[in-house]
Amino acid sequence: MGSVKSFLQFINVGIFTCITVTGCMVGPDFHSPAAPHVHKYTENKLPAKTVSTAFVGSAGKSQVFVNGKDISSEWWTLFHSKELNELITVALANNQNLSAAYATLRQAQETLNAQIGNSLFPAVNTEFTSQRQLFSSSSLGGGSASSLFYLYNANANVSYTLDLFGGQRRQIEALRAQVDYQQFELIAAWLTLTANVVTTAVTIASLEAQIKTTHALIASQESTLKILSQQFQLGAISKSTVLTQETLVDQTRATLPPLEKSLSQSKHALTTLIGAFPEQQLPKITLDKLNLPAKLPVSLPSRLVRQRPDVRAYEALLHAASANIGVATANLLPQVSLTGTYGYESLSFPALIGPQSKVWEVLGSVTQPIFHGGALFAQRREAIAAYDYAAAQYKQTVLTAFQNVADSLRAIETDARALRADREAEVAARKNLYLSKEQYRLGGASYLILLTAQQQYESTVLTRIQAQAARYSDTAALFQALGGGWWNEKWCVNECV
Repeated sequence: MGSVKSFLQFINVGIFTCITVTGCMVGPDFHSPAAPHVHKYTENKLPAKTVSTAFVGSAGKSQVFVNGKDISSEWWTLFHSKELNELITVALANNQNLSAAYATLRQAQETLNAQIGNSLFPAVNTEFTSQRQLFSSSSLGGGSASSLFYLYNANANVSYTLDLFGGQRRQIEALRAQVDYQQFELIAAWLTLTANVVTTAVTIASLEAQIKTTHALIASQESTLKILSQQFQLGAISKSTVLTQETLVDQTRATLPPLEKSLSQSKHALTTLIGAFPEQQLPKITLDKLNLPAKLPVSLPSRLVRQRPDVRAYEALLHAASANIGVATANLLPQVSLTGTYGYESLSFPALIGPQSKVWEVLGSVTQPIFHGGALFAQRREAIAAYDYAAAQYKQTVLTAFQNVADSLRAIETDARALRADREAEVAARKNLYLSKEQYRLGGASYLILLTAQQQYESTVLTRIQAQAARYSDTAALFQALGGGWWNEKWCVNECV
C-alpha cells in the first residue's frame, strides 16, 4: 500500500504543479477589433422615405427608413405571402448546403472536444501481456543451457504533459475559434438561403408577369395585323405595311422563348434551394400578391460588424490565427512531461496479483529544443504572416459589408424613382398608342407612327414590370446586407454577440 500511496502522491504533485504553473500563456491575447468610426452608410444623405407610385399595387408604396430599428429573424414574413413562407420553411428543412454547414459545425465542435481531452487531462491506459520465451544462458556468457518460462504483466500507465507556456491552451483557443467560424458560416448559409429563396421567387413572379404581358401584346398586335390585312384586301394599303406588322408580331413572339427559358431555369434553381428535384410543382407567387414592407429597419453603422455573419466568421479566423502565434511560440520553449506506471509482473499467472509481484515506475522529462535548422522560428514567422493575412481579410470583409448596405439603400431609393418614371412612361405610351390607332383608322397618321407607338408601349410595359420586381428584390437584399436578424434566434454554441 505504501508504494501505491507514493505513486498517487507523485501524480497529484504533478497535476498540482501543472495547475499552479500553467497560468502563463505565451503569444498575444486576442481582442475583437473595434467597430469602424463610421456614422452613415452613404456619401449623400438618404431621404426619410422613398417616392410612391400609384396604380402598380404594393410595389408602388413609399418606404420609410427607420434608423436603429432591430431586424426580425423572420424578415421574409414582412412580404405577407403564405406561399413564400412555405417555400422558406421547406428550404430550411431540406436544403443540403445548410445540412452540410450543420455537419461541419458539429465536426469542428468534436475536434475541439478531442483536443481538450488530449491536452487538459492525463492519459490513462491499462495493459495486460502474456509472454512465453525460451532463454539461453549463453547470451550472458554462461553455458548452453536453455530454459523455458512464462512472463505475465498487468499495469496501469498515466502520462501528462504540463502546459507550462500555454501551447496546448492556445491550440484549444484556436480550435474554439474554428468552432465560432463554422458557426457563423452556418448562419451565413442560412441567411444566403433565405435571401436566395425570396429573390428567386420574385424573379419567377416577374418573368411570369412579363410572359403574360407579352402574350397580351401579341394578341393586340395580331388584332392590328388582322385589320391591316383587311385593308390590304380592299386595296387601301400596300403589302409592305402588312409585312411590317407581321414582322413586329414575329419579333414580339421571339421574345417569349428567352423569357420562358429564364423562367424554367429560375424554377429549377428554386426547387434546388428547397431540396427538391426540378419536377417538383412550386406554389404560385405573383407580384400583385406580394406586400412591400413599408418600414425598413436600418442598423446603426457601429452595429453592422457584430451583425454580419461573414464579418464575424473572419473575426473568428483572425482569432484562430492569433492563437496559433502562441502555439508556435510555445514550441520554442521547454516541454515537461510526467509518466507513471503501476502494476504487477510474475512468472506465473496465479502469483500475478501479490505483494511480491508489485512493480511501479515514475518518470519526469524536460525537452528543450536546441537546433532544428531554424524550422521552429520559421513556423512562428509563418504564424505571424498568417495573422497579418487574416487581419487584411477581416478589414476587406468589413469594407464589403458596408458597401453591400450602401448599395442596397441607394438601390431602394432609386428603384422607387425608377418605378415612378417607368409607370409614367407606360401611361404616356399607352395614350400615344391609343391616339395613334385612332388617327391611323381615320387616316390622320401614317402606319410608321402606329408601329413606333406599338413598339414603345411594349417596351415600357415590360420595363415597368421589371422595376416592380426590383423593389422587392432590393428590399430583400437590404435585409441580407444588414445581417438578417440572426441574433434573435438561438444560434450560438458559445457567446457570439
